[in-house]
Amino acid sequence: RRLQDLLLNIKTKDIYGSLELKVNNVQFDSRNISKGDIFIAIKGVTYNGEDYINHAIESGAYVIVTEHLTYDFQKGITYIIVNSSRKALAIIAGNYYDNPSKKLHLVGVTGTNGKTTIVSLLEQLFRHLNCKTGMLSTIENKIQNKSFISQYTTPDAIEIQRLLSEMVDAGCEYCFMEVSSHAVSQYRTYGLIFSLGIFSNITHDHLDYHKTFKEY
Repeated sequence: RRLQDLLLNIKTKDIYGSLELKVNNVQFDSRNISKGDIFIAIKGVTYNGEDYINHAIESGAYVIVTEHLTYDFQKGITYIIVNSSRKALAIIAGNYYDNPSKKLHLVGVTGTNGKTTIVSLLEQLFRHLNCKTGMLSTIENKIQNKSFISQYTTPDAIEIQRLLSEMVDAGCEYCFMEVSSHAVSQYRTYGLIFSLGIFSNITHDHLDYHKTFKEY
C-alpha cells in the first residue's frame, strides 16, 4: 500500500521524511516486523512501544508512527507524529485492508454479561435465514463455515480489519462481533462502521482495569 493512502483521515502533528513510499505491512509489535513495514508505537499495559522503535528499524521498518519524536532520529526513516497512536493504528489498519466494515453489516454487542450468547444466537439465526455470516467472539471467530479459535474477546485493531476483510472476500453480508469495554477503551474498534449496536447490561465488574464505575 502507498503510505499516503494509509494516512487517509489520520490527524498528524508532524511528518519527517518522505511519504512517497510503498508499505509492506502494518505492525505494532516490533517482533513481527519485516522489511518495508510500518511500525506504530503504542503504549500498552506493561510496555511502551516507543522503547522498541530502534529494534523495529533494525528489523526493517522504514516508517514509524509515534506520539513523541525519538531522540535517535535516523536518516532514511519516515517519522509520523500523531496525537494518539492507538487511534492511528486503528485507522491505518482500516485503510490497509480497504475499510471492510463499510462493505458488510457489522453488528457490535457490548455489556458486562451476555455478549457471547447474543453474538452466537444472532449468527446462528441469520445463518439459518440463509445469510452469509461472520462472527468475532470470545469462544471462536467464524467466516461462514470456517471456525478459528479466538484468543481475545475483541481482537487487536489489525486483526479485526484482517478478519473483516476475509469475511468480505468470502461474501459475508453480516458480522456479529463482541465489543469488550477494554477494546473500546483501547480504541481497538475505533473507525469501524457499525450498522447496529446492542447493549446488554452493566455491573460492577472490570473495575480492576477501569478503576471507577463512572469510567467503566
